[in-house]
Amino acid sequence: MRQPARLLMAIAALAAAAPTVAYAHFKLVEPASWILESDRGDPQKAGPCGGDNNSMGQPSNMIGNVVGGSMLHVKVQETIYHPGHYRIALAVNNRFELPPDAEVVTRESDRGPWSVSASIQNPAKAPVLADGLWPHTARVMTPFETDVQLPNISCLKCTLQVTQFMAEHAYNNPGGYIYHHCADLQITADPKKPLDKNWPAQK
Repeated sequence: MRQPARLLMAIAALAAAAPTVAYAHFKLVEPASWILESDRGDPQKAGPCGGDNNSMGQPSNMIGNVVGGSMLHVKVQETIYHPGHYRIALAVNNRFELPPDAEVVTRESDRGPWSVSASIQNPAKAPVLADGLWPHTARVMTPFETDVQLPNISCLKCTLQVTQFMAEHAYNNPGGYIYHHCADLQITADPKKPLDKNWPAQK
């Protein structure tokens, strides 16, 4: 009987010594997500807009109607804590216009590469609207919220992307160290303002 007890103690000691993997999750609350999200915000690992290795997720068929050149309210709820920050980007014609995920610096650990930091655009340049949002190293129970300036453009189905970089995290397959959510937006340019010609198909 003593050998099984010693074996259990050894396993417990190894588990305590190993790095803790906390898989962060977030929900896109506003604007409405393009897919149906679980209470934790899944599926969200695969880029550029969520999903996993098996599916892109079930479409919600939600398309928000907004005015170009106005402020858009963005709200996310972190459902499982992990340190990191967020980025917001916009694609006009298709999702291939979204920027690549941020470059991540890693260190080696007993479980392979471990994320340390990620690049932040400062100032942000199209197609990125805001970067380095809501940096945090402790659990935050309240939603993260901000207003971002939309370009004054028109598009029938733009894609707003919100990504979360996770520090102190193992590599995910798919998604790496980034989680992804998107919202579909129909943007109508404000005729009182000049068009933002830094964006595709604006003449």
